[in-house]
Amino acid sequence: MKLTYRDLILLLIIVALFLPFFLSQSLYEAYHACNANHAILIGGVKFAVLSTIGEVIALRIRTGGYALKGFGVVPRMVVWFFLGAWIVMAMRIFGAGAPLLADYIFNADGAIAGAMSQPVSWNKFVGAFFISLLQNTAFAPVFMTLHKITDTHIMQCGGGLRAFCTPIKFADIMAGMNWRVQWNFVFKKTIPFFWVPAHTITFMLPGEYQVLFAAFLGVVLGVILAFAANK
Repeated sequence: MKLTYRDLILLLIIVALFLPFFLSQSLYEAYHACNANHAILIGGVKFAVLSTIGEVIALRIRTGGYALKGFGVVPRMVVWFFLGAWIVMAMRIFGAGAPLLADYIFNADGAIAGAMSQPVSWNKFVGAFFISLLQNTAFAPVFMTLHKITDTHIMQCGGGLRAFCTPIKFADIMAGMNWRVQWNFVFKKTIPFFWVPAHTITFMLPGEYQVLFAAFLGVVLGVILAFAANK
């Protein structure tokens, strides 16, 4: 795959998005404060930007170009904003509850839940693993299925903004989904072999970096799958 001027434009866009935060301390501090006070909103923005970029890169790897009828960059970005906000909510819920469950199971008297805000330790690893395991078995399958449905709906609407004015045909889309692939690959392989280990690492990070790292993971998986599809 040869680099084109479109690849350079995408690279420049990515650099332009992130470089200012490394060059300006005041901008980074403003982001940090905004992230602390509006975590769900900022989380949605992170996923809207990073996950959409990941899908665009995956499209480039898969097809050799950036144009695919019905792809719909803008609708995907809008959908990713709301999906990202939903992910942040799930991370908060499971991040608070799963370590308490681990404490209960292991009779740890609060040691695991208490370790989640501390430096890396065995207790923090156990807590992070429990968060990841529960989130990826209880929340992820529903999320992945909804994401597949919204992607299909956008394609059916030609990739335009009319996707937001057109009712989603949930029953028809679900009836037409390849559930063998959804189960045998998406659920059975990516969840235990990629998402559970990757999110265990995510929840061992300081809280302010978890959502950003989770968004980057989506980019990484998309690129990996795109390369695999071309083999």
